Amino acid sequence: MNRTLDRMIGRAHTVCVLGHVNPDGDCVGSALAIYNYILKKDSSKKVTVYLDEPSEKFSFLPGFDRIVTGNEVVKHYDLCIVADCADPQRIGKFIDYLRNARESFLIDHHYSNKGFCDSHVIESGASSTCEVFYGLMNKALLDEKTAICIYNGIIHDTGVFKYNCTSPRTMRIAGECMKFGFDWGWIIDETFYSMTISQKRLLGRVYEGMKTEFGGQFVYAVLTKKLMNEYGLHSGKDTDGFIDNIRTTEGAVCAAFFYELPDGNYKGSLRSSTDQVNVAEIAMQFDGGGHVRASGCTVGKDVNGAITKITQMIGKMLETK
Repeated sequence: MNRTLDRMIGRAHTVCVLGHVNPDGDCVGSALAIYNYILKKDSSKKVTVYLDEPSEKFSFLPGFDRIVTGNEVVKHYDLCIVADCADPQRIGKFIDYLRNARESFLIDHHYSNKGFCDSHVIESGASSTCEVFYGLMNKALLDEKTAICIYNGIIHDTGVFKYNCTSPRTMRIAGECMKFGFDWGWIIDETFYSMTISQKRLLGRVYEGMKTEFGGQFVYAVLTKKLMNEYGLHSGKDTDGFIDNIRTTEGAVCAAFFYELPDGNYKGSLRSSTDQVNVAEIAMQFDGGGHVRASGCTVGKDVNGAITKITQMIGKMLETK
């Protein structure tokens, strides 16, 4: 249990929890784990979670229906807890809740995070922010609500225990959560693997357009708004899991997936199967960040120019082999 976080929660009457824009499974899971934990600790606390339109596939998580997604008059909170966010700008439209809070605490695991709150715990070696939070909480207060949220975050940031960030500690924490008896298999299928028929058909088109460099060691694909629209899909959330499918191409040690945003810029997801190719360093060149083997960034409208730059950087990293 982290004494600093415990004291901050103890003296706060009002608490807000924030995450990053386009929240993924770990972001939603950690934010709601914190929410449920605080209310378990003291039900008199006023706790609000602010997130940017989380996917409905996470609607089974306890507290999901209480998430505030729209703009409202900015309130002043006693404590602001930021989860799974490597940079304050990634908080997006809810940044003023952090700026106006009396105290703030950051919980994260991103390699690129330098810390931007009054207090923080950043463990870049952890599988997920949910794993970090589990280490901070009073285990006697772990209940099914918090456990489900933590488990959800862990499976999403470990690729269901496949990525190298998975450790024996990660597995032990997941096991402790599973003791509550929720349907963990359903969570994996419905939130990590499940796709609509339109998504699967679009993924097939993405496969057709895949390109390779360095004898197949680097594989990448680009998805335009026009192609997405052909399948009635319009949101980046509709491409969840695409990068993981691209990543598993035979012979590839690194992969990238870019999709066009409504404003014409491109969002990029980068993955690597070796520490030799540090995709966090690559993402940071585009003001992004993340982990050595999994990172993201926005590359602007010149996606081809960005791919050229990224390819050159990967080439230099591969040359060090």
